Amino acid sequence: MEEKILRKLFLGFIQIHILHHAKVHPIYGVWMLEELTEHGYQISAGTLYPILHSMENDGLLIKEERNVDGKIRKYYTATKKGNFILDEARKKAYELFKEIEGEQDENK
Repeated sequence: MEEKILRKLFLGFIQIHILHHAKVHPIYGVWMLEELTEHGYQISAGTLYPILHSMENDGLLIKEERNVDGKIRKYYTATKKGNFILDEARKKAYELFKEIEGEQDENK
């Protein structure tokens, strides 16, 4: 039960993480899976790719197909809308972090 709740909660964090990297440079699925794993997220390709497609459909990412070693690789870059959403998410995350940290300090 807790895992399902945490997974739902972390989905937003994962999307923010994707937008952050897609703003810095084009990303592709396998690279993003490795990046998320480094940060402790346990996510499969079967979960990541629908997230990327959904974010593309929402206008947050734009996809470019490139031929890499004879295979087509899909690279995603943040759009103007994606950058705006990322900036708004950062503000909200910062406010939440300050509140959570402040309450921890008060309880010490």
